[in-house]
Amino acid sequence: MDERDVEPVAGLDDLADAVLTLKDRDEAKRFLRDLCTLPELEALTHRWQTVRLLEQGVPYLEIAERVPTSTATVTRVAQWLRHGTGGYRTALDRVHAKARR
Repeated sequence: MDERDVEPVAGLDDLADAVLTLKDRDEAKRFLRDLCTLPELEALTHRWQTVRLLEQGVPYLEIAERVPTSTATVTRVAQWLRHGTGGYRTALDRVHAKARR
């Protein structure tokens, strides 16, 4: 995947550049907390939890109960995991690689 595969969003490059300057988990958490409202941060967190459970093969209904989120969100996240721009896959692969070290 390359830059052309991501829909143009005004300011997305600047935001991505800001994220890339963060040095550790604490800095990332503080940046995300300042950037997002609590409901936005919860929604992002729930999506990431959903991705991890989907990868483990957990059924959609169980994910919706455990996360908690709607089955519509689980379905949407699953579609992006399979047919998106590869961002979820890249992050998952790197999280797994880091855990193996």
